[in-house]
Amino acid sequence: MLARRPEVAEAIRNRRNEDYLPGVVLPAGIAATTDAAEALRGAAVVVLAVPAQRLRANLGDWAPLLEPEVTAVSLIKGIELGTDKRMTEVVAELTGLPDGRIAVVSGPNLAREVAVEQPAASVVACADHDRAVWLQQLCQTAYFRPYSNVDVIGCELGGAVKNVIALACGMAVGMGFGDNTKASLVTRGLAETARLGAAMGADPMTFAGLAGLGDLVATCMSPLSRNRTFGERLGRGETVAEAAAAVRQTAEGVQSCRSVLDLALRHGVEMPITEGVVAVCQAGLRPADMVEALMTRKMKSE
Repeated sequence: MLARRPEVAEAIRNRRNEDYLPGVVLPAGIAATTDAAEALRGAAVVVLAVPAQRLRANLGDWAPLLEPEVTAVSLIKGIELGTDKRMTEVVAELTGLPDGRIAVVSGPNLAREVAVEQPAASVVACADHDRAVWLQQLCQTAYFRPYSNVDVIGCELGGAVKNVIALACGMAVGMGFGDNTKASLVTRGLAETARLGAAMGADPMTFAGLAGLGDLVATCMSPLSRNRTFGERLGRGETVAEAAAAVRQTAEGVQSCRSVLDLALRHGVEMPITEGVVAVCQAGLRPADMVEALMTRKMKSE
């Protein structure tokens, strides 16, 4: 594992990471370093798990250290600001790797539950089906069940957009609304995701699976979700700055919501929930006003 801070690397070597997984004992086989060359030397598979808006800067430094035949795996659920690129597109641009050697893992995989080995399923997507199956076999355990897929676009969009919808669900919870509201946001949020995916060439069935509906439900419903927690604070009246200071860890949807909306505008796709989240997170709209705007939109068929 490559850590940014020496104290984090030292903690991981001692099988702890109290800042992010308090009380969890990490597996004995994990090593950690702050030296990128040491971490990447001889690695056939490199797993990228940094915030979406930091990938370009970090990978620019790491790319020259990658082994020639490496497979890159993204766990990152966001869209890059400014370019509106998916994470695998950023990886391809900076490393020169072909699509068949870039994969994404996405699904209902809240970190703490995975860390304490609660049963979970996920999706390993790669344009090269055989490589997806190979990676699937590498990360299968008694408690973690991955499925293979070749729809990289759909899996990445599902992972990015669900963070935006989770912010909206969190706002609803913070405002005191109940399960009807959350279920409505999840369902209409899934419709927004599927519309964007169809316009970008994704397989519609992906959004009915683990990387679509599965991840969306987990992120919108669980108090372990950083995006939902961030949204709750906004719903209770905190500013974006106040919520960010309290949550401390990265809530990808807060920044990626703008990129998701830009993708929607580029492809002519209507995404009213996403538009509302952008207005709250980046233009100072009150969550109550977002709710009113959504509920008073023109009537239409489902």
